[in-house]
Amino acid sequence: MNTFSDFLEKIENPDHRNKLEEILNWIINKFPELNPVIKWNQPMFTHQGTFIIAFSVSKQHIAVAPEDAVILKFAKDIEKSGYEHTKRIFRIKWKNPIDYSLLEKIIQFNILDKADCKTFWR
Repeated sequence: MNTFSDFLEKIENPDHRNKLEEILNWIINKFPELNPVIKWNQPMFTHQGTFIIAFSVSKQHIAVAPEDAVILKFAKDIEKSGYEHTKRIFRIKWKNPIDYSLLEKIIQFNILDKADCKTFWR
């Protein structure tokens, strides 16, 4: 978790910090092939040089950014989990539970869909 330590320390609310840390640790353990990095002041994960998923925080929620194509593909699943979304992100309110099965599907999709991607973004 050293990659994300400085970012996490800046989250003032300890419950919020712990929730995001739990998500990041889950990804690190579930997908050890992913590279944890900080880019654009956001914790994110890459695979073979291409973007997979990123996170940012606000007072009200965690913003999850898996790229537009993923939001379109999983919009119904995102809504079913009780999360709001735009075409670029979905929001997990701090009070909402984390739908790890949704995160797993999204990350697996991006890894497979971008297997031959030679660029950072789609």
